[in-house]
Parts: sequence; C-alpha cells; structure tokens
Amino acid sequence: MAHLPLTILARQAFIKDELTSSAETKKRIIEQCTDSITRAVDAIIRALNGRKKILLCGNGGSAADAQHLATELVIRMNPAITRPAIPAIALTTDSSLLTAGANDIGYDNVFAREVEGLGNEGDILIAISTSGKSESINRAVQKARDKGLTTIGLLGKDGGTTKALVDIAIVVPSEDTQRIQEGQITIGHIICGLVEREMYG
Repeated sequence: MAHLPLTILARQAFIKDELTSSAETKKRIIEQCTDSITRAVDAIIRALNGRKKILLCGNGGSAADAQHLATELVIRMNPAITRPAIPAIALTTDSSLLTAGANDIGYDNVFAREVEGLGNEGDILIAISTSGKSESINRAVQKARDKGLTTIGLLGKDGGTTKALVDIAIVVPSEDTQRIQEGQITIGHIICGLVEREMYG
C-alpha cells in the first residue's frame, strides 16, 4: 500500500526533534563523561609513550566506529598537525578471520582470539558497545585483562555487564541507540583529537 509523504511541517518538526534530542545527549555527556574521557586520554597517551598500540572492537555500527577511530589515529585528525602514525588496529576488518572464527570457534570468541594473538601487556583495548551486553565484546575485554592490557569501554544505556569489566567506562547517558552511537563517535573524535594535540600539536 502506498503511503502519503509527510508534510513539510511534519518533516521539519521531525528534523528539529532529532537534532534537539542529539544536542541534549551531548550536553549530558559534558556533565557526566568528562572525567572518564580524560582518564581514557591519559591511559592512551601513557601507552603510546611506552611504544604500545591500540586495539578496537565492536559489532554492527560499533564495528564501523572501531574502524573509523582506528583510521583517525593511524592517519590523522587535524591536517594542520604533522605527526607519525599512531599504531591502532580495528579487530573488525578481516572478513576471512571473522568468518573462520565464527565458523570454527564461535562468533562470541572472535575478538578475544584476536586480542590473544595481537594484544600485548600495556596495550589498550577500546571496546565499543551501545548496550554493554555483547558477549563477543565481554570476552575480548576479559582476554585483554588477562594479558595485561588497559581496557576502555565506550558504552551506552547503563553500561551493561561491560561496565564492570573495563578499567575505564565511558557511558553515553541515553537509552536511544541512535543517540548513543552519535555520542560515541563524538567522544571518539574528542579522544583522538586530544591524543594527537597533546602528543604532537
């Protein structure tokens, strides 16, 4: 059945509501997440000064964010800053590894297996999850802790079970997955920007 398009006024109202909701979430991030973001930046800078690397993982949209933030670190954030590449690896990009792992050892173990193979003591794992309830993320965090990595959770809602597992939890104060994802990528950009500026700016 064909549906009538929204009126211009209805569309404008929707746009306004969405942008207002996003802006309100960002304001809550300022109020509730500044300290944890600062702690994450400090941890990352310490690791990089110790010649360590950053691993990132997530599922779905969070996988895209892991890849996005790894790229910002390896390439650059600010074109005005000339710097060397920052070592960062998204654990979400190798389709052969992911499909083999899902087939042979179960998807819940895929990121943990990568952390086992690639992570070293003193490295950083940034685990991204809107709910904090993903088993594949939680197992990766557990493996990282076993190996002596510092773990940072970029989370949403109440932080889920991941919040208690990570060393530093940054929890976007929203129940809406869209708002959480928008907040997470903004926080990721802030972290990358501060690391770049403080180390090389």
